[in-house]
Amino acid sequence: MNSQLLASPGQSVDTPPGRSPRSLRHNAKQGRFAAQHRRRMFRADMLTVALWASLAAALSLWLADGGASSVGNPTQAVTAVGILAGLAGMDLVIVMLLLAARLPFVDGAVGHDRALEFHRKLGKPALYLLLAHGLLLATGYGMAEGLNPVSEAVSLWVLVPDMWLAFVSMALFIAVVVTSLVAVRRRFPYEFWYVVHLLTYLAVATALPHQFSVGGLFAEGTWQRWYWLLLCIATGSALAWYRIARPVLATYRHQLTVRRVVRVSADVVSIEMAGLRLNELSGSGGRFFVWRFLAPGMWWQAHPFSLSAEPQVGTSSRQPTLRITVRNLGAGSARLASLKPGTKVAIEGPYGVFSTAARSRDRVVMIGAGIGITPLRALLESTPFAPGQATVLLRGSSAEELFLGDEILELCKRRGATLFHLTGRRSPDGRSTWLPASAGTARLPDFVPDIADADVYVCGPAAWAGQVLAEAKSSGVREEQLHYERFDW
Repeated sequence: MNSQLLASPGQSVDTPPGRSPRSLRHNAKQGRFAAQHRRRMFRADMLTVALWASLAAALSLWLADGGASSVGNPTQAVTAVGILAGLAGMDLVIVMLLLAARLPFVDGAVGHDRALEFHRKLGKPALYLLLAHGLLLATGYGMAEGLNPVSEAVSLWVLVPDMWLAFVSMALFIAVVVTSLVAVRRRFPYEFWYVVHLLTYLAVATALPHQFSVGGLFAEGTWQRWYWLLLCIATGSALAWYRIARPVLATYRHQLTVRRVVRVSADVVSIEMAGLRLNELSGSGGRFFVWRFLAPGMWWQAHPFSLSAEPQVGTSSRQPTLRITVRNLGAGSARLASLKPGTKVAIEGPYGVFSTAARSRDRVVMIGAGIGITPLRALLESTPFAPGQATVLLRGSSAEELFLGDEILELCKRRGATLFHLTGRRSPDGRSTWLPASAGTARLPDFVPDIADADVYVCGPAAWAGQVLAEAKSSGVREEQLHYERFDW
């Protein structure tokens, strides 16, 4: 294991685990990022309040229409519960769509990965509520007409306008949720899952007609109808603007083209792109963009990659550029090494809070492994800290896997950050640890004694990152100080 410490710009000494430079401890309440952190936490709280408020508002539509007073027997009770289940289920579906719409308020409050994590968690409850809605209504209507639920469902399909669309919608929702299960999703290529997942929008579209044409809750002239209609229109408009219009405008505004592809290692390349107004993307270090390289056979593939360097605005003699660094982790990313100069690039983003926007403390720790090192390089370049306030730990099986390590070393020297190279194989006894075997019993506080007073950014393989995050928590780092972006959708 190679552990190298840079105590100040231009100074380099070797330091083993267990020793550290003079710690600069800061009270988080007095730090320059404290107010920023409070604002972000307030926005996160507001999102939680908005979620519960939307669910309460959906149920209150039925109550305000006198629904409770209409329940006088078991048949009406079953039907009422079915209506409430449908309202709650559709409200959760709308919340899911908004969480996936990449709204700046949501992204800035909780980050793209956490928004989508919650989006996925809502999938099953929403489906269960919608299934309960259909089953309970078929049962309730059937009890009133002396039919069993299956016969009543067939009758609804045949006789009630727009009801067949509701059955189609239910089938689509089931397909989306089932293909989102990890065990199922792993059996298919990402592109297949992504196309199936787009059926969510068709499922919502086919679910809407019967809501307005069947029953009296959303009848013409009622305020409930206007509320539900405006909610659906607002959700659709948000999706159209943030998922389609803004990316198209960003692509047109920045006019990105591939400038050159540079080989970093046998399976890693850096892609440099030139474009216009790249200064508008400055300060995005660590955040990720969704890239589409408009080359034959590649234009339909979306790649979530972080910048590996802050945009270089350039001078009159040099065109502005930005850079991503990509590892061959599949057929899609492998083809990026063959990109030709001049290839047009479509762009979406930036997304996520793996950036200065997530800072809550003056001290910062950055921990990366493999290709996960490259976003840290951009973050190290852009995030503010005083000499001695930052520590960088890079993990790799060998020095060759410390991608962009020379650039990070130079940045650490220039900015006065502490740098550790943690190289070598894991313990042969299978001990679960994120450190190499040569680290022995060392733990995070041995490298960063005051880690409990720092923001910790982690980027690397999921299992490895999970071990780092768990050890950070056991070392006194609070959840709000941990920043790990999975670059997922």
